[in-house]
Amino acid sequence: MLSGLKGSTLLRDARYNRGTAFNIEERRKLKLEGLLPPHVSTQDEQVQRCFMSLDGCHDDLERYVYMQGLSNRNQQLFFRVLEDRLIELMPIVYTPTVGLACQKFGHILRDTKGLYISLREKGRIREVLENWPNLDVRAIVVTDGERILGLGDLGTFGMGIPIGKLQLYTACAGIHPERLLPITVDVGTNNQSLLDDPLYTGLKHKRVRGEEYDELINEFVEAVKDKWGQETLIQWEDFANHNAGRLLCKYQDTCCTFNDDIQGTAAVTLGGILGSNRISGKKLRDHTILLAGAGEAGLGIANLTAMAIAEETGMSIEEARKSIFLVDSRGLITKDRPSGGITEEKSLFAHEHHKHIENLEEAVKDLKPSILIGVTAQPGMFTEEIIKDMAANHDAPLIFPLSNPTSKAECTAEDAYKWTKGKCIFASGSPFQPVELNGKTYVPGQGNNAYIFPGVALAIISTRARSVTDEMMFIAAKALCSTLTESDLNQGRIYPPLETIRNVSATIAAAVAEEVYREGLATVHPKPSNMLQFMIDMQYHTAYPVLSDLN
Repeated sequence: MLSGLKGSTLLRDARYNRGTAFNIEERRKLKLEGLLPPHVSTQDEQVQRCFMSLDGCHDDLERYVYMQGLSNRNQQLFFRVLEDRLIELMPIVYTPTVGLACQKFGHILRDTKGLYISLREKGRIREVLENWPNLDVRAIVVTDGERILGLGDLGTFGMGIPIGKLQLYTACAGIHPERLLPITVDVGTNNQSLLDDPLYTGLKHKRVRGEEYDELINEFVEAVKDKWGQETLIQWEDFANHNAGRLLCKYQDTCCTFNDDIQGTAAVTLGGILGSNRISGKKLRDHTILLAGAGEAGLGIANLTAMAIAEETGMSIEEARKSIFLVDSRGLITKDRPSGGITEEKSLFAHEHHKHIENLEEAVKDLKPSILIGVTAQPGMFTEEIIKDMAANHDAPLIFPLSNPTSKAECTAEDAYKWTKGKCIFASGSPFQPVELNGKTYVPGQGNNAYIFPGVALAIISTRARSVTDEMMFIAAKALCSTLTESDLNQGRIYPPLETIRNVSATIAAAVAEEVYREGLATVHPKPSNMLQFMIDMQYHTAYPVLSDLN
């Protein structure tokens, strides 16, 4: 288990180090005597010490630095602390704090995690993969740093995103951290402030695009398949719109891959809509849906929702699209729009309309949508007039400002509740605090992709699936909705409590795994007889295991 590690070398390896929790026999046989204080700590005592340190931090960025330092010292203790305080710490290791951490990544760097693959290694990527110490990698989250959250091009500073995503794989779904690998592909940055920053950690030149970029990405994909097999999951994260969709399309049929910004966002949004329907008694076909933002995330939501409407009603996918509308920077997307700018992907939702609509406010007045979804990264996009129009037209309009981090949300929870007089059903991408209004407390929903991608990944890894299909994402959305209890619905929740997310992920994984086997994509045989129990049994636990190779 310890691969011959002893002494100070063992204490520097976060995979196996347990610090002051090594017992007397372990200290003697592993040559740790004198290297640790005499008292043997329990893990509970270590957790309390960590909590005290966290409580003494002055701000969230300091808490982020502390948590990442802990993960570099003691992997199991890190996940125990994260799981014990998940509601408090998930916004620290991931959005919104990870956004600030990425902006300052080279300035707060204490140690490195993951792999960096740059243009310097072009032609030798397979060789670079050999430098990763964990032999059995099952899942990779990779970014090129060009569109980090709603913050833009952060280059290699964007490594905080793959790191944070994979930490949630473990904390939310129990995927073993040694099976996971964060990767940043460095092709340069167009962010001049980073190029001028002496502490920037990446290549200091403008981004390389075109054929050279595609060759590097393709070499990376083929190297992963050659090293760890086609069943190794590759999750694309925070690629710019001009690359995200086309890379997914290029590799979806030949790799085990998905894009969380496109498919994960779509699934968690659809799950929230389905959850709201369980409260209201409505069906998907009863809604008019308006999306502000027609990039890859917006199109992903539109496509998956259309798929769901078609399945619910039995209508064609073309007919199902007619209740979904998108607004981009040139206005409402319609057939023969005078301002143009309609790509092939957008054209699927370009409907006949009686007039050209130039902006979101006009679209809300004209279409009277019951659901308004924002993926623009433009704070304040959902104005008071827009929100009040939503409330005037519907008893319980759904308002989903999904852009991350919190500072990029299209409106705040407080404004949404205030302007609708508490009528709206609200969910955001990043967390907002509860809102007090007229003597009542409203708890905002959070349409966090962490409800989806860890469970999907658990299913794919556990079945060693050869690919990931859109149908699996649809099933994940339905499974997420199914985890809402009557108590949750009575409280107005459209997402289950975050405290239950490990069980939620297992439920999603079991449902997705059934689809993996149904589509003939699994390579683990025979098929487990009890899929939910199989997923639970696959989950990682943070208790220190008994060491078996001390002699």
